[in-house]
Amino acid sequence: MKILVTGANGQLGQELVQQLLKQNMELFAYTKSDLDICDLNTVIEVVKKIQPHVIINAAAYTKVDLAESNQELAFTVNAYGQRNLTVAANKVGAKVCYVSTDYVFNGNATEPYEEYALANPIGIYGKSKYAGEQLTQTLSTKYFIVRTAWVYGEYGPNFVKTMLRLAREKDELGVVSDQIGSPTYTVDLAEFIIELVQTEKYGIYHCTNGGSCSWYEFAKAIFEEANIDIKVNALTTEQYPTPAKRPSYSVLGDTALKLNNFKPARHWREGLKAFLQNYWK
Repeated sequence: MKILVTGANGQLGQELVQQLLKQNMELFAYTKSDLDICDLNTVIEVVKKIQPHVIINAAAYTKVDLAESNQELAFTVNAYGQRNLTVAANKVGAKVCYVSTDYVFNGNATEPYEEYALANPIGIYGKSKYAGEQLTQTLSTKYFIVRTAWVYGEYGPNFVKTMLRLAREKDELGVVSDQIGSPTYTVDLAEFIIELVQTEKYGIYHCTNGGSCSWYEFAKAIFEEANIDIKVNALTTEQYPTPAKRPSYSVLGDTALKLNNFKPARHWREGLKAFLQNYWK
């Protein structure tokens, strides 16, 4: 199977590449500098030349706060970049997989959002990703949309690495305690995506590690698992203002995953433990 991966230098992209290299796949991995997904003609040219069976778009503009003042760029990458890949996929009969986000929801729920719950993003980042979802659904009949959340892993910057770095620099930290979600280890997310795209079980999926927590609880768990002694104070969102509003509750339910006979990912604490065993020595 020929698989084309965009965003190959990103946090998830690098993990996808590492896992795909270990499998019997013909892999074509493109970084931002290799392929500008915002250029429709170039995308079509590359895809026609390769004739992939699957395109996995792991490229994204993920700077949530900066997106508020860079709306055009966020939509260009997250919506129209995905449109370009979907149009190109159609020309060669390829499946397309779009990695989306919990930020397509407004955060007013009190129980996990299922896959077909009404999306209503409150920030530019979420709006641009939801636009990408809509374009994918409109233009393709062979699509997978995989929403995920609070992603961390070996590659690139993320919350876990930030906490570990800050613990070296400070003896006390404040972390927001009134935003609830599900941390997701890139190893588990990439495994699911690779399994999914080899099927024809098209549609929207939610893939996070199991369970949920606040950022404060997540930070406490990081320090516990890493055996770091540091004082962590719980902050409210009001005490830690940011340019972009964030959903206060964005836990994703995984009904579609279960109904299509995929195995749910392990609990977030188990994923964290596995990551730290490899990364924090």
